[in-house]
Parts: sequence; C-alpha cells; structure tokens
Amino acid sequence: MGGGFYISKFVGVVGIVFGAGAVATIIALAVVYSQEVANNEAVSPTNGGSTVKPPVTTPGGSTVKPQVTTPVIPTTVPSNEPWDKYRLPDTLKPDHYNLTLWPRLTANAQGLYIFTGKSYVVFQCVKETDLILIHSNKLNYTKWADGHLAKLSALGSTPAPTIKKSWLQPTTQFLVLELNGKLAVGESYQLDTVFVGELADDLGGFYRSVYTEEGVEKVVATTQMQPTDARKAFPCFDEPAMKAVFHITLLHPPTTVALSNGMEHGEYSPVEVTEVGTEGPVIVWRTSFDETKKMSTYLLAFIVSDYDYINSTRDNVLIRIYARKKAIADGQGEYALNKTGPILKFFEKYYNATYPLPKSDQIALPDFNAGAMENWGLITYRETALLYDPNMSSNSNKERIATIIAHELAHMWFGNLVTLRWWNDLWLNEGFASYVEYLGANEAEPDWNIKDLIVLGDVHRVFAVDALASSHPLSSKEEDIQKPEQISELFDAISYSKVRSSIFSAMIFEEQITLTYCTYLNTFAYDNTVYTDLWDHLQMAVNSTGTGASLPTGQTVHSIMNRWVLQMGFPVVTINTATGQINQQHFLLDPATAGSVPPSDFNYEWIVPIRWMNTGVVQQQTWLLDKTDWILANLNVSGYYRVNYDNANWERLLNVLSIHHESIPVINRAQLVDDAFNLARAKYIDTTLALRTTKYLRTEREYMPWESALDNLDFFYLMFDRSEIFGDMQVDNPLTLLSLYLYFSTLRYNQVNAIRVACSTGMEECQTLTKGWYSQWMKDSANNPIHPNLRTTVYCSAIAAGGAAEWQFGWDQFMAATIAIEADKLRSALACTKQPWLLNKYLEYTLDATKIRKQDATSTIVYIASNVVGQSLAWDFMRDRWSYIFTQYGGGSFSFSNLINGVTKRFSTEFELKQLKQFQADNSEVGFGSGTLAVSQSIERTTANIKWVAENKDSVQAWFNTEVPKE
Repeated sequence: MGGGFYISKFVGVVGIVFGAGAVATIIALAVVYSQEVANNEAVSPTNGGSTVKPPVTTPGGSTVKPQVTTPVIPTTVPSNEPWDKYRLPDTLKPDHYNLTLWPRLTANAQGLYIFTGKSYVVFQCVKETDLILIHSNKLNYTKWADGHLAKLSALGSTPAPTIKKSWLQPTTQFLVLELNGKLAVGESYQLDTVFVGELADDLGGFYRSVYTEEGVEKVVATTQMQPTDARKAFPCFDEPAMKAVFHITLLHPPTTVALSNGMEHGEYSPVEVTEVGTEGPVIVWRTSFDETKKMSTYLLAFIVSDYDYINSTRDNVLIRIYARKKAIADGQGEYALNKTGPILKFFEKYYNATYPLPKSDQIALPDFNAGAMENWGLITYRETALLYDPNMSSNSNKERIATIIAHELAHMWFGNLVTLRWWNDLWLNEGFASYVEYLGANEAEPDWNIKDLIVLGDVHRVFAVDALASSHPLSSKEEDIQKPEQISELFDAISYSKVRSSIFSAMIFEEQITLTYCTYLNTFAYDNTVYTDLWDHLQMAVNSTGTGASLPTGQTVHSIMNRWVLQMGFPVVTINTATGQINQQHFLLDPATAGSVPPSDFNYEWIVPIRWMNTGVVQQQTWLLDKTDWILANLNVSGYYRVNYDNANWERLLNVLSIHHESIPVINRAQLVDDAFNLARAKYIDTTLALRTTKYLRTEREYMPWESALDNLDFFYLMFDRSEIFGDMQVDNPLTLLSLYLYFSTLRYNQVNAIRVACSTGMEECQTLTKGWYSQWMKDSANNPIHPNLRTTVYCSAIAAGGAAEWQFGWDQFMAATIAIEADKLRSALACTKQPWLLNKYLEYTLDATKIRKQDATSTIVYIASNVVGQSLAWDFMRDRWSYIFTQYGGGSFSFSNLINGVTKRFSTEFELKQLKQFQADNSEVGFGSGTLAVSQSIERTTANIKWVAENKDSVQAWFNTEVPKE
C-alpha cells in the first residue's frame, strides 16, 4: 500500500442533457461512434519538401546565381564536432533580426515557386568561441565578395574575426561558419545573409497554399514554423530559448495583403516600389511591420494573400478575421469575430495579465496541416477550425471552432509570453492550453456546459495511451529530445491531455491557480522556463494562502508533482470497503508488459488525492465499514487515476445505478463505465461486470454516461466485427430501435446518434429516410435537403447502402464544395462505401494533391481503415507506399502517429501482429520519424488485443445472447 493518500474538497459539475434509449441498442451506437470522433480531431504540422537551386533575385534588386558550397557529407563514424550535434551551443545569444522576404506567387521558368530573402541578425557573444552555428534548412545562399555564405561584422570597437570556412550541414540543419579568431564575450555582432528557398506545397516553413475562387486559381504564401521549420524560411537560432525581436518586411504583388506578427508599420503602408526580378523590373508593394515583442522563432508568421477581412475593437485590441473573399462575404468569419473578444477578456481576468499585443489577427488557410497555430498576433487555422456557416456547419463544428479559438488564445500567455526552454517540457505550453480551452469556450458559450467534456475529451483520451508500457512521462530528459522528429513525436495525447488530469487534480490547488498564474507570468514574461519554475510559484501560492497544511505531512509541491510529471502512467486505486484498506498499483492495459516498463525513481507510486462519497454524501478523510453502504471514490474525476473496488461494493454500485442513478454525480457515472471496461481489459475485474454497468442506461438521460459507454463498446466492435459472434451483438428488436429513434429525434443535439443507431442496425424506416434524402439531393444538387447536423451520418449511410453512382455523386460534390466544413463531411462519408474497388480508388486519390489536399491525406486513409471493408486495403496501401509517404511528408510530420495508430487499431490476430512486426523491420532504414513510438504502441496494443479476444470471446458471446433482447 502506497503512502501519502489524502482527502480534499469536492467540486461539483453538471453534465449535458443527452437523452437515452434501451440498453440493447448501445452496441449498435458503438458501431458508428468512432467516425464522428475522427471527423472532429485536429491534426498537426508537418515538415518536408524539396530543395531547389534556381537563379536568385535578391530583395535588393540584383540578379545573382546561387553559389553554394558543397555540404559536408556526414560520415557513419560518430562525430563530436559541434555541427554534428542537433542543439545549438551556448555561446551566442540573438538580440534582434531584420528580415525581408519576397515570395513569388507565380511559378518561374522552371515551374517552381520560390521566395528570396535577405536578413541580418544581431547577436551577443556570451562565451568565447571561434564558431558560429545558425539553423538553416533547404535554403541556398549567395556568396559574398570573400566567397563565403554570410558576412560577419562587429558592432563594437573590436573588429570581427574573418571567416575561415563556411558550409551547410544538412543533417543537423546548420549553416556553419568557422572563424580565424575568437568572438569577444560581451560584444555584439551582425550576421548578414542573402538566400533563396522554394515556396513548396509541403505545409512547413514558408510554403504555398492554393485554392480556386470564381474559376481563378490563387496562391497564398504562408507559414508554419512549429516546432523546427523557421529555419526553412530564413537562417535563425531556431530554438525556443533563443528569443529575440523581429523586424519583418514583405514584398508582394500589388492588391495582395501582407500580414505578420506586428501591425503594419506606418500610415502609408504598403508602399509601391520597383524591384529587379529575373525578368527585369517589377512593381511590388512593400509592407513593413512594427517590431515584435521578444519571442521565439517558432511563433513567427508572415502571409501574403488575396484575402479580405472583418474587424472589431475590444479594449483597444484590434481583432481581425481574414479568409477567402467569398468566405468573408458570406459571413463565415462573424462567429469567430464575435467570440474572440469575450474569450480574450476572460483570459485577461483568469491570468490576471493584460493581453500584451495591440492586435489579434486570425486567418483561415485552405492548406494547413495543424488544426491551428498560436503565432503571436497572427493565429493560423484550418478553414474548418475558424469559419462557421450556419447553413453548412453542424453543432459539433461550432463547438470545435469555439474550443480551438480558446486554445490558441490561451497560448498568448502560456506559451508565447512565457515559453518552454526546450521541447522536453512541451506540456508547459500545450497541456495548460488544452485545459483552459474548455474554460474559454465555456465563457463564449455558457449554455453548452462544455467544461464537463474535459473528462471525455481529455481524461479518457490520455488514459488510453498512458496505460501502455510504451508511454512516456510528461517531461522527458532534455538530452533524449534532440532531433526534429523526436520533438514532433512529443505532440501527442500525453503532452496535450494529461496536464488537466494530473497536474490540476493531484492536489487541491484550484484556489491557488490564479495567484500562481499572476506571479509566474509576471516573473517570466518574455522569457523561458522549465517545469520546476512552475512548482516554485505553485508552492509560493500554497504558502501565501495558508493551505500548505492540507498537503500530506512532509510533502511539498515538488515532491508531489514530480511523481506525476517525471514518471509515465497512472495508478489504479483499489478500495476494499470490507476492511477499509486502500492501495495503488501502476495501471497497465496488459499486465504482462509490467516487466518491460522503464525503471522509475518513484517506483511507479503516486501521491494520490482520494475524494470520495458514502451513500451519496461527500465525506472527509474517514472510512466507513458498514457493509450496506456504497463507496464512490475520485469524485467528478478530480484525480488522474482509475478506481477499483471489492466485488461487494461493485454490486452495491450497480444496484444504485439501477434504482437511483442520480445519487451518483453524472461525471462519475461516465467514469464508472470507463473504469470498469478498462479494469476488465487489464484483468482486474470480469468483462461481464463491465458490460453490466451499461444495463442501467435504459433510464439514463445524460450525455456523458452514454458517450462513455459508446466509446468503450466501440472496442468490442473493433475486436469482433470480423468474427462469427458479431451477429450476436446486433439488436434484433425493431420496437426497441423505433422507440430510441423517435426519442432521440426530438433532441436537437442528438439527432445524429438517433439516425446512426437506427441506420447502422438496419432499421428500414431510417435507411429509407437517409437514402431518400440523398436521392433527392442527387436529383437536384443545387438544393441539399439534409440538415447540417445530420449530413455526416446521412452521407455515410447512403453511400454505404449505395453503389458507384452514390459514391461518384458524393465525390463530385466534394470536388465542387467551396466550404471546407462541407468538404470534410463528404470526404469522411466517401470512406463508408462497401465496394472494395471504390475504396482502393479512394486510397490512390490520397496521394494526389489535386484530389485530396496534403493536409487531409493521412486522415482520409484512417477514415478508410475505420471501415471494416477498407481496413485491410488501407493497411496494405500504407505498407506498400510507406517509403513514398515518408519522403513526401518528412520525418517530422505529426500525422504519422495518427496514421499508424488509426490503420492498426482493429488488429487482433497473430497474423496481423506478424505483419506489423515485419512492417517495422522492413522499414528500419527508411524509418518512421515522429511515428516511431506509434509503431511500438501498435505492436503492444495488438498483443494485448490478441490476449483479450482469446480470453473473452466466449463470455462476451454468452452475455449478449443472454442479456440482449431478441425478437
């Protein structure tokens, strides 16, 4: 039994009203549940692209030929040279950059889109050195008069040493300058460069996005720097701790709009100027921007487009929403504009810190591999994450937009004002934003009760990953995170979702959070931190408010929180109500993997807050031994752990659920279901006990318990939908289905689930309805009779029931769609067809950017894999094309993890495990980049699935035969 357990206060929350039906239908709901979840998941940035060597026209005007020294070819022998390491040395510190970029929005004679640039960086020498390393990736440089790739000058009285040698080191992405003398400590220097890069369509660095408006193809030059792609746009010290001030100037075609982090500079910006291009003098506009705040390179943004905007001002902050002209004219930016001001105001109050910039620009991009990016003062979004059209967007689309806007605005303080020192503490940025996004969205839409969804959206999500032996701690060792692909691998559920679950629930610090924010943000404004800085300020808040006595004896913030941050996983707390004993154990989905987990300095023990109730009454730190009472721990899922009980207490909990479930808080009803199913998978309890937690749902009228049940029963669907027992899991009672269908159809929020459950189980009335709607649309494509809330489900149902004609109509509508949200609904529905030849054709389309945008390629493959007919097709396709996919998207692409996990989630046979291991071996040289951990996790999950199916198949079949009503 671990020590340090303690009781804390109970904070109640209220769930969202959902409605319910008969228990016999829940497995049918699970059949289709995962698709809607997939439709609303955000994806993340990517690297990649090709290197070009075109003639260079510098921003200064002269045409030059690029003269790039031959890069040093890395040897196989490990090198200890600084340029063969991935981290910058601690010898130089940037102060400010002056950067001018000229993106070409039309292809040159070679068919390439390029950008040219000139920049200088002023830096200070903090340690004596004769070497300058500055990041550079896929840029070609113009040689200066001395034959080198850069010019070094001193800003003080001591002359700068001359450059001895300069070259590019492509593996570690450095421009290397060896000097003939030492740089002097305390002196400032200036490094000038002139360069050219490709404005590729690779979604990373400075890249191009293409769209068609009124029959005309238009190009946007835009950026995505996080985490390591600022170096693709200009030479820079591209690490988060290397903060500096940036002076940005953009040259761009007349009538286009240029944006960057700062406000457009001067009353007369832009200014018309003449620049000399490869084809002679060219008239362009020059837009200069106010200098930025001191900030990290990954937060830079610069965009040139033919966009329009709407704006408002709130508390002297200019708020602008930019998008395609038609989108603005159609009012699609109004929702974001109306909600940005209130969310900003809420965060100012919550953080007790004023928004530090004069403007907040937000822009929707046709091609953007992340859901959104928090560039300081110029936030970039996918169109589906910012633009709302009430005639096309569903309720879930609207909810996602509000939540993503809140997430990005939260970063303006946590992440931008105060920034992680290195990527091993990524959770300091993303974890806190993922937590407070719910609070910001709740401020914007208080009627949604969206705060309650933290449990479903984050806690359950991260539990699934953190229960694997291949999980990782919140904070990794700094030396273990070096390469760009290692950094990208950290952008996962652990970094995003575990913070709310563990950091804010491991102790009773809710009342100290605001005070912590105030001192933490004020102390480290425009600076960088490590996680222990946050503990220091949290301890200060505890001490100043006199709540230190509530901590376990002898414990501090550091000693408690380090256990949650420095070791992976979480505990299962087992309570024996007969003896009053309580103990904890590291929860692993497959207990057999316990021997493969890495060692922990804390022996996988946590200091856990136990908040509990007895027979409906919230309790203090006492244990009642009356065997007729029921005990419920982890009230409102306030702690990051699962709870198991002795069998007698489980029976008492099942009884209270069946006779008076409102006695248990709604969040705990959802958690009881989730805990039971996962405890069963880990062999703590019987699978039939977990299934019994769903029987009370016939009387449940709240959303969260149903959602929890559907999510867990989806696992049963994945494991058995190809087996002979799947038929026994179906619902054969049409009266039960009809009552559920009619009941759900009266609730606006859940019409989607009503249509789904009825159609997926073959209810004739539902299928007739969806096919009729779709057929009506096919006859008159200009008038879609299907409500936006229902389109994802209706499209999927009709295409699944139809043939080539229905699929082709859906494809034609997808290609013609001018609203990204509508295109996304169609893109997911096209994967629902039961025709293998259509699915194979669709898979081929994913690698053709003229048909499926690069940002959508991997998620489309996952949609196809979610279809039981398409699963093996998608797996074969991914294996056959892996080398091509990896090359196209680059080793740092965040989407690799989602792709690998998505395609393999149904794996549950020895043959599939053998194939998966062979896939790992066959591509060892090509590699998996940021998907390396996902391959290991997929192997671990598949192994666990095989065991689970073998051990539970018979009992699951028997339970459904006994408990599910048949006609």
